Amino acid sequence: MTKLFISFFFLLLLSACSIIYRPDIQQGNVLSQSSIDQLKLGMTEEQVRYLLGSCVLEPSFQSNRRDYVYFYKPGHGESTQRHISLFFSGGRLISIKNTT
Repeated sequence: MTKLFISFFFLLLLSACSIIYRPDIQQGNVLSQSSIDQLKLGMTEEQVRYLLGSCVLEPSFQSNRRDYVYFYKPGHGESTQRHISLFFSGGRLISIKNTT
């Protein structure tokens, strides 16, 4: 009887090891498809910042480029990553490069 109890205890202990809490990881700017669709050429940098938020990656060598990156990994499941490069000239949006 004790061998059965001990083996049941170890079986229960081993099954509990597979239930591990994995937190969701979210980094960068949240880039929903609806906010990306609202981007229009000719928008000012302030309008883009209002729509997408402050850029996380500030370029050192290209002052006319903004890179918005979003990464989301749920605890159990597939990860999601989005990357959008916006190019400005004279304070206006001239090009959108979506590399999702």
